[in-house]
Amino acid sequence: GGGWFVAIYLACIVFVALPIMIAELLIGRTTQRSTVGAIRALAGRSRAWRAVGWLAVAAAFLILSYYFVVAGWTLHYVVLAVTGRLPVAGGVSELRATFAELHASAGLNVFWQLVFVGLTVAIAAGGVRGGTERCCRVLMPLLLVILAALVIQAASGPGFTRGLDFVFGWRAAELTTRGALEALGHSFFTLSLGMGAMLTYGSYLRRTDDAVATSMAVAGLDTVVSLLACASIFPILFAAGLAPDGGPGLVFVSIPVALADLPAGALWTPLFFALLAVAALASTVGVFEVLVAHLCDEHDMRRTRACLVAGAGVLLAGV
Repeated sequence: GGGWFVAIYLACIVFVALPIMIAELLIGRTTQRSTVGAIRALAGRSRAWRAVGWLAVAAAFLILSYYFVVAGWTLHYVVLAVTGRLPVAGGVSELRATFAELHASAGLNVFWQLVFVGLTVAIAAGGVRGGTERCCRVLMPLLLVILAALVIQAASGPGFTRGLDFVFGWRAAELTTRGALEALGHSFFTLSLGMGAMLTYGSYLRRTDDAVATSMAVAGLDTVVSLLACASIFPILFAAGLAPDGGPGLVFVSIPVALADLPAGALWTPLFFALLAVAALASTVGVFEVLVAHLCDEHDMRRTRACLVAGAGVLLAGV
C-alpha cells in the first residue's frame, strides 16, 4: 500500500504506541521497580494481573533467544565484507547460496550468537549509565552518520524517485487488512512495547522527569530513523534493478548486490552491515536490561552475576 501503509503506521505510533509508551514509563517511574515488581505493586491482591509482569519478562527472553542469532549473522557478514569473501560479483544466486550455508551451519550460528551475547553482557554489566548509556552515546551517532551517508548516496542515484514512490506512493488498492495489522504490530515492535523494556527504563527515571516529553522524543527519533532507512534502502535496490523482497532475503542477499553496484561499493557493503550490527547491539542491550533488572530486583543478584545468568539462559535457549 505504499504511503497508505506508512500513514497507518504513523497513526498507530501517535494514537496507540505513544500512549502505551507513556503509560509504561509512568508505571516504571512511579513504582521504581522492574517489570514484575511494578505490576505486583499496582495489582495489589490480584494474582491474575501479576502474570502480566511475568509475561513481559518471558517475551523479552523469547525475543532475545532468536534475536541474538540473527544479530550474529550481521557480524558474520561484516567479516565477510571486510575480508573480501562476500561473493557480490556472483550476483543474487551466489549470495543466496552463501546465506543458505550460514543458515544451515550450526557451528557458525552458535559461534556468532556467543560473540553477540558476550558483547551484550559486557556492556550491560557496566550498568545503565556506565554500560548502556555510554554504549548508546557512541553507537547511536555512529548509526546516524552511516545512515545519513547511505541516504545521500541513494539520493544521488537513478532509483531515488522510484524508491520514494514505492514507500510513499498512494496505492490504496494494494493495502490489505493484513498490511494494516502489520503496521500496527510494527509500531509496537519498533518502540519495544509490551515486553517490559520501557517500563524497566522508566524505573530509572527520577520522579521529576517528564515521561511524556521523553516518550515523544524517543518515538519521534525512532520514526525518523525508520523513514530514513526506507529512503536509503529501496532507492539503492531499484537502482540496481532488484526486487524489494522482504525478510532475510532483502538484507543478506539483495542489498549486498545493490551496494556493490554503487561507486566505492567495496566500502558501502561493510558499512551497511556495520550499521546493522550497531543497531542490533543497541537493541539487544536495551531488551537484555529487562532480564537483568528482573534478576537484580526479584532475586537480589549482583548486576554482574545477573548479566551472566541472563546471558547463559538466552544463549542456551537460542542454541
